[in-house]
Amino acid sequence: MKQKPLLSTLAILNLLPLLGSPAFAAQPEDSTSDRYNLGEIVVSAPGEGVQATETVRMVTAKDIETSGARTLDEAIALLPGVNIRNGGEGVPRIDIRGFKTRHVVLLLDGIPLNSAFDQQFDPTAISTENIAEIKMTSGASSILYGQGGLGGVINIITKKGMQRTQGMVGVETGDHEPYQAKASVSGASDRFNYFFSGNAQKVDGFPLSDDFRPTVEQGSGYRKNSDHERNSLLGTVGFTPNQDLALGLTVNYAQGSYGKPATAINDSADLFANTTKFQRVQDYSTLSLQLAGEYAATQHLNLRGWTWFTQHDELQNQYGSRDYAAVNLQQKAISTITGVTLQPKYDFGPAGSLALSLSAENDAWDTYTIIGTADTEHPEQQIYSAGIEYEFSPLPGLNLVAGYGHYWQARSEVTLDDYSALFGASYDLTAATRLKASFKRNVRFPSLGDLYDTFNNGNPQLLPERSHTYEAGVDQKLPLETTAALTGFYTTVENLVQTNQDVGRKVNLAEVRFAGAELSVANRAVKNLLLRGSYSYLHSEDRSRAGREEQQYTPEHVIVLEGKYDCACGFTPYASVRYVGNQYAYTKNNVQPVQKAKLNDYTLVNLKLNQQVWGGKANLYVGADNLFDQNYETSYGFPQPGRFVYGGVEFRL
Repeated sequence: MKQKPLLSTLAILNLLPLLGSPAFAAQPEDSTSDRYNLGEIVVSAPGEGVQATETVRMVTAKDIETSGARTLDEAIALLPGVNIRNGGEGVPRIDIRGFKTRHVVLLLDGIPLNSAFDQQFDPTAISTENIAEIKMTSGASSILYGQGGLGGVINIITKKGMQRTQGMVGVETGDHEPYQAKASVSGASDRFNYFFSGNAQKVDGFPLSDDFRPTVEQGSGYRKNSDHERNSLLGTVGFTPNQDLALGLTVNYAQGSYGKPATAINDSADLFANTTKFQRVQDYSTLSLQLAGEYAATQHLNLRGWTWFTQHDELQNQYGSRDYAAVNLQQKAISTITGVTLQPKYDFGPAGSLALSLSAENDAWDTYTIIGTADTEHPEQQIYSAGIEYEFSPLPGLNLVAGYGHYWQARSEVTLDDYSALFGASYDLTAATRLKASFKRNVRFPSLGDLYDTFNNGNPQLLPERSHTYEAGVDQKLPLETTAALTGFYTTVENLVQTNQDVGRKVNLAEVRFAGAELSVANRAVKNLLLRGSYSYLHSEDRSRAGREEQQYTPEHVIVLEGKYDCACGFTPYASVRYVGNQYAYTKNNVQPVQKAKLNDYTLVNLKLNQQVWGGKANLYVGADNLFDQNYETSYGFPQPGRFVYGGVEFRL
């Protein structure tokens, strides 16, 4: 399909920051920061502008190092409102406030990583050694992020080279002899900066809890078909020819393979267990490229732009029996996303600032059957976005934001359009108290898989999903170096896409509701000691289908506790506790009447001990995930890892 002229026009406009260079303009990028800021879509200081009205949570590189998080899902698992769910797909899914992964926008330095096929992503393909900061916005988010993101936005900001050349190498191993090797090098001169990293990991299978009861499909010991191998490379290069212009190039590549563990329950009499499937992703690769530019045209006008390309290739096998010997279906899928964004922003001084975002992208998905019989499909679509966002502070301590975005989904048979709107306010009641509230109407177009995947009940008649989110909260500084934040939210969703077996295809549900509250507290009263805790409450309500009081696999209660202490000798113990309670599974879609089963509540305790040696140039560590070997599930019939003990070393140059 020939791409629309707007895509080419925006690509040309995206090069405008390369022209001209007035000497009086402000410097566009902070050369003293180790964050690659060029890829950040919403640029405002923490606690200012639109971020002051939102629920934004940060995970820093130091947080990641302390906790031992290896991948994105592990790095954000303890944030309020987040639920990490593992089922039959072989990779974790990140849900936010009850919304599934396809409702979460994932960005790596501004590059969209959601699949063109189903708008999901694999968080384990993103290793953490290259992350400077993770910024997660729950619920109402900036108009500048575009359509999608009904649940939230995860923005990964990678590291940037600093003046002194630096490097890191590390290795890790543990139970069942997995390995992870990683390395990075970075540096900068007056005009150039660079950061390169690589990661290789292999796991033969994760250990099950000793309390797991073996079944016909799954014995004791290690989870069958849970192996994975992943290798990744990331590079960023920045060039600042003068104080007004900054350019950057990001290249990200990942390759590997993994198994998709089958349900441990192969019993047709079980009303809740999924149909047993024996599947593997025999090989996959992902390549992402981005060219970014920022130009301070005048003292008040700033131009930013990105152009990007992402391609994901996947070879998937389906087997006829549990021995994974004979392949009865093999398919290759290729999904590509090409896009461009132009974002001018004008600062009116006391009258506020106005940001405009123009974006166009082309999504394509191709499926080829190599072994077996299945349809070959080649759907394609274009998505165009135009958004405007105004920030204004009419009184000291009062921040207001309003935005509007309009979006078009152009397909061969029809063009759909819809809009989003944002209103937010924050007010510093005192130096220690901030009140905030926001409303957002958001929209998500159905994915190519939702529309055209005949193998999984696609439906070209699907309508865009629409959400209305209301939030209010307070950020409070308390005595004894304590901070607290409380947020309440209420969301209604129309046209939520779900599979309905009664009609044999995907349909739009009439209405789903989410309501909840998130409380987080941090204390630093004792020098070098950090204590954190949070409680998340979520109530979901499915008003479309009889017998389903709430959404499946949405925990009602989640409690998190964390603590670390930095000893003067370089020793840092870290521990976390996570309790998950009240989540439910429903009978298979073809079972009537609908019945509900409660998954067991569970508590996970993780421990990591870090010891710095050689003046901080080396770090030795040992740790244990699921220290008390809890036997638990996040999806019915899919047991999760038991106790995993590991150790490693990192050297910094």
